[in-house]
Amino acid sequence: MNKIRVLVFEDNFRLRESLYFLINSEEDLECCGTFPDCKSLERAIQDSQPDVILMDIEMPGMNGIDAVRIIKKDFPKLPVLMQTIFHDDSHIFNAICAGASGYLLKSASSETYAQAIRDVYNGGSPMSGPVARRVLELFQKNIAPANENDYDLTQKEKEVLASLIEGKSFKQIADTISISYETVRSHMKNIYAKLHVHSNTEAVIKAIKEKIV
Repeated sequence: MNKIRVLVFEDNFRLRESLYFLINSEEDLECCGTFPDCKSLERAIQDSQPDVILMDIEMPGMNGIDAVRIIKKDFPKLPVLMQTIFHDDSHIFNAICAGASGYLLKSASSETYAQAIRDVYNGGSPMSGPVARRVLELFQKNIAPANENDYDLTQKEKEVLASLIEGKSFKQIADTISISYETVRSHMKNIYAKLHVHSNTEAVIKAIKEKIV
């Protein structure tokens, strides 16, 4: 079984060590490296070849949000799961706009951490409950008028997109609307093309802001 390779950037030594042991304790996960900062960000990624990056927001030198911007520019398909003690508006909004695929509070349980890594690897956008509520509130406050153009999405594509907004992984979406995992991937390719976006996060933001679903 191929394990999901996880690269960790976390400045707190104890938490960094805890994450290392947590990840390696899971049969399907493997920690391929831990770093206290992002000084050698690109080199670390090239050397470690991760499938998922677990990124702290507050670190000395380059912060996690700036790091995500670089990652999405140089490694656009690499999902980044943010982890932080903060759930204030600016951190949430900036992390999402930078291209983060998920947002996890450090108070989350070990089980939540492990499942969030799996979900983001499988195309989901996991968020801790308090963060998900704040994201919805933020967009509801700044919502655009209902868009008369539904971008010619089919009913099934709208169902997939609605499930994505709820933070479900591709596997969970497949189970929810009774289609195969590969069919979900196919629908997502169509959604990207129709909405003119390039990531799950962009699709979610556009769908919420324009009330597409």
